[in-house]
Amino acid sequence: MTHSPARQVVSVVRSQPSQDGDGVKIKRIHDFGGGIDPFLMLDELGSDQPDEYIGGFPPHPHRGIQTLTYVIHGGLTHEDHMGHSSTINAGDAQWMHTGRGIVHSEMPLTDHHGLHAFQLWLSLAAKDKLSEATYRDVRATEMPHLQGEGAKLIALGGKWHAIEPQQDVAGPLDALAGDGGLAHVILEPGGRLLLEQESPMLAVYVFAGELEIGEQRIPAGHLVRLGDGQQLPLSSEAGAQALLLSGTPHQEPIAHYGPFVMNTQDELEQALNDYRSGRLTG
Repeated sequence: MTHSPARQVVSVVRSQPSQDGDGVKIKRIHDFGGGIDPFLMLDELGSDQPDEYIGGFPPHPHRGIQTLTYVIHGGLTHEDHMGHSSTINAGDAQWMHTGRGIVHSEMPLTDHHGLHAFQLWLSLAAKDKLSEATYRDVRATEMPHLQGEGAKLIALGGKWHAIEPQQDVAGPLDALAGDGGLAHVILEPGGRLLLEQESPMLAVYVFAGELEIGEQRIPAGHLVRLGDGQQLPLSSEAGAQALLLSGTPHQEPIAHYGPFVMNTQDELEQALNDYRSGRLTG
């Protein structure tokens, strides 16, 4: 067995209630200061009350980021100015590389559990901020799994390695900014999973139950950032679910206003002017 050091918890942040789009209630964690670089933001949409999300996200612009949307229950329908129109349901994901500009909408669908989904923002490197916009759906059947002791990891993007038993998987989303990775971990009561992950940035967002990272217990609604090391021991007495975020920080300045994320204030002003004049997607 490998004896590489375990990654220690260096910070814990609680998600905060917010709303976006047409009054959609969300739990949000945002860090535009580089703490979870290349990630910028994580929104959790979750409710069994349709009036808290049914307004959805009418047409709006983006520049300079990637978005990754993952559905647990319900669904979302995407449309954009490039003519894409598609729907993702439970277990599916959407990836959008906004590049120099995209205008899109996301409208919610429900199942008997209501709606539960996540959207994460990743900052594009400076060299890619004005690249061509593109879009991709990923179905649940395309996502490989790791199996542990009463545990499962679903790989959306990035490479993931389990130590016990030895397993490797790579998620189908292989073009996430900053070598980004995302995985969904499900632990049954008493479940355990020992991972080895050397990405410079590694964070865990717990969204159901209570997760133990080594000796530290993390309740739902909290994001944990981990320090240097390789091993990531996960367990839960009563069961838990979490998202794992990994990546290599860009270590570039960030200028942010609403749906635009650039590197300088001048670039941000240009994005606003381009949107107002209709040149954002030109």
